[in-house]
Amino acid sequence: MITIGFIGLGLIGGSIAKAIRRYHPDYRILAYNPSKETLITAVSEHVVDIPCDRADIRFRECDVIFLCAPVNANISYLKVLKGMISPECIITDVGSVKGTIHRETENLHLDANFIGGHPMAGSEKTGYENSADYLIENAYYLLTPCENVSRKKARQFQEFIQSLGAIPLVMSPTEHDYITAGVSHLPHIIASILVNEVKDLDDSSEHMRLIAAGGFKDITRIASSSPEMWQHICLSNKNMILMMIDKFEDLLTDARARIKASDEEGINSLFESSKDYRDSITDITSDSDKSHVLYCDIYDETGGIASVTSVLATHGISIKNIGIIHNREFEEGVLRVEFYQDEACEKGADVLTENSYRIHRRK
Repeated sequence: MITIGFIGLGLIGGSIAKAIRRYHPDYRILAYNPSKETLITAVSEHVVDIPCDRADIRFRECDVIFLCAPVNANISYLKVLKGMISPECIITDVGSVKGTIHRETENLHLDANFIGGHPMAGSEKTGYENSADYLIENAYYLLTPCENVSRKKARQFQEFIQSLGAIPLVMSPTEHDYITAGVSHLPHIIASILVNEVKDLDDSSEHMRLIAAGGFKDITRIASSSPEMWQHICLSNKNMILMMIDKFEDLLTDARARIKASDEEGINSLFESSKDYRDSITDITSDSDKSHVLYCDIYDETGGIASVTSVLATHGISIKNIGIIHNREFEEGVLRVEFYQDEACEKGADVLTENSYRIHRRK
């Protein structure tokens, strides 16, 4: 019997455990979590088979152990596992920074067992109660095996991750930290700065806050993530992040110079270049994009939203999220409806169109 262990059952740990239960119902799952209530819930939901203590000797029975705590906690837990695990056990993590934990595995001589992992999935919400078995589905899952991990073991783990519905990508720890600093860590910092800027510039009328509900809220959504988690990330990936900030400062200085000089061609080039590259990203990721959204025009009247949800429910279409857009500067359609799969989104668009609703889909 395959046995999987978990250290931490938050949003990511809980979601991976639920995905394993969904795709591999015969696997045995052991788990430790600081909150006993979470463990009780996971057992009652038949996600976890055996609740464990922090240094439970039953972890030596595991074929794979997922470290799903904050970055520094994952690193400290390696010392607990050293001498406990079997020689064939794979230890993996789900952290956003790889350099520090890889160095520690080398120091502890665990580098023949460690394959770093980073599922590119998440939510502003945290905790096991928000976990779902589809969270990593169709999401890129970055893997950073240590050099001393055998090719066979690395390949088997890659196939295991793929069996959970994720899309594994293998790279070095250095490449991982460079990439995530640019596409994840720096954007989080910028989003937080933008939010603080509006907070500082707004006056007592709070008109900025009111209008920010549209495009501004969309581009700064990630600023709602856990402050503690991002504190750990910034300190753990400091050098790469500083490199990205320096580059961003250069680009911001260049943009300022173009605007100050009223450089029409330079300003146009700035936006044209970013538009072309942004559009190419949409094209590349369209097949595995987790955002299955349509926009619907409705009248501002009692029961307007209920009518839309009723039509979809009648046709057996599940909704992931739904909400009114108060600032439509950047969106078409006043009602934003998000689905779990693209097939459901397409069916929802057809059904609502048949019922005389005007539908928009972002391309």
